[in-house]
Formats: sequence, structure tokens, C-alpha cells
Amino acid sequence: MLSFRNVLILVLCATLCSCATLRRSQDAFYFIQMSDPQFGMFNEDKSFEEETLRYTKAIAEANRLKPAFVVVTGDLVNKPSDSTQIAEYKRISSQLSASVPLYSVPGNHDVQNMPVPSDIAAYKKNFGPDYYTFTHGSMLGIVLNSLYLQAPQHVPEQALEQEKWLRTTLEEAAAKRYRHIIVFLHHPFFLKEEQEADQYFNIPLSTRKKYLDLFKAHGIRHIFAGHYHRNAFGKAENIEMITTGPVGKPLGKDPSGFRIVTIKGDKLRHQYYSLDSIPSNVPF
Repeated sequence: MLSFRNVLILVLCATLCSCATLRRSQDAFYFIQMSDPQFGMFNEDKSFEEETLRYTKAIAEANRLKPAFVVVTGDLVNKPSDSTQIAEYKRISSQLSASVPLYSVPGNHDVQNMPVPSDIAAYKKNFGPDYYTFTHGSMLGIVLNSLYLQAPQHVPEQALEQEKWLRTTLEEAAAKRYRHIIVFLHHPFFLKEEQEADQYFNIPLSTRKKYLDLFKAHGIRHIFAGHYHRNAFGKAENIEMITTGPVGKPLGKDPSGFRIVTIKGDKLRHQYYSLDSIPSNVPF
């Protein structure tokens, strides 16, 4: 029969093991970034069979890999407020395991290229908040509506509200000492070079500089985006700008697929995989 002392030791050991397991789960995990499922793009909004096949496969692979979470960085549909496209995105997304959170990010095809307040309201009604935060262990995820950066002309109040919210969020995050603060949005700030010229696939230079300076000041090291329907990479000092290819229709040599991001302690690594080459497991 175990003595009280031995029972106490066993309980203490179990508690320590449990805490160690919790620390490992917080300090070593992986997530999946998908982008641009864009239901309707293949067939110009007449149908979305191709998108259904590809996004269904992507969600099935996520269920097999069991990531900490999945984030979809915009252009969920091709035609803003199209009820059938939205329903299909939601139907397939609902097939993701209930244990894996899915975070949706607004893209220009979800709220128009130059949104007005009613476009933002429609997005919120269909998908939820257009900017917000989430956490996993010692990581803070910041989701932004990049249309407020790319084309705020008709939504200046909403753009200012997001900027104020972001600044407050970053100040509060500094006090909480997150190991990783990761930004997710649809439009890349830049594709390859911090000072590259303005174009359809990046955020205007004047706005870009203001936000990158803000992120540099708060130690942000990783920004994940989509929109380009290809992969692209660039650095702005210590910030890596990662642009991920599409789950849906490719516009370049990169095939439909998604990115797996591994985090272990202070290290973050990422790799893009085509839907036909998803690994059987995720090594750290």
C-alpha cells in the first residue's frame, strides 16, 4: 500500500509531466496557411466544381495532419456576397475537425476592390469580424483587413478604427511577452522588395512604409498573405513577407496547395506544398 508521501510524489510527478507536455504543445506546434480558394474563379462564376475539389482535398489533408489551426488568407469567394459561393466555402470549411480552429481573412473578392461600408457590413454578416486577434500558446495572431490599407477611399472611418485598434493591440501585446506575433492579411505589403513600385499585387508604398515601420518597432518578424496566386518572398530588415499560392486557381507556375508553418521555441519555418505532395507527417 502506498504511503501518503509516495502518493504525494506520484501526484507531483504527474503534475510536472503534465506541465511539461503543455509547455511542449505551446512551444512546438504547426499550423496551415491556405489562401484564395476563391469559389467561382475557374469558370467565371458560372460554377465552382474545381474549387470544390481542391478545397475539399485541402481540408481533408488538414484533418489528417491535425494542425493547431488553419488560417485562410482571403478571397474565400470570387464574387462578393454571392450566396452560393459563400455557402460552398462554409460547407467545406465545416468539414474541418472541430478540434482545429479555422480563421478566415477578408480579401478583395470578398469585399470588393474598393469597398464601401455596406460591403464591409455584408462581409461581417457572412463571415464574422474583418479584423481580430487569436492566440495559440505563446503565439499571437493578428488578422487585418488589407482593403483598409489598399483602398480605404470609401471607408476612411473603418480604416482609421482598424489602425487605432492595431496600435493598441501591439502595445498590449508587448506587455504580455508573446514569443511570436504573426500578422495575417490578404494583400502582401510587397512581393520581393520593401521599396518595390506600387502595383495591383502589393500595398501602396506610402501606407506600406507606415505599417512596416510600426511592425519593426514592435518586433514583428513574420507576415503571411495571399492574393498573388503564386508564392513570393521578401524581407524588410527582420520582417519576412511570405506570400502563399492558392488553394484555388493558380496564376503562375506554383500549383494549387497550402503552406505548413512549424514553430518550435523561437524558430519558425515554413514550406509550401502542392495538394498532390502533402507530407505524411510534419517534422520539426
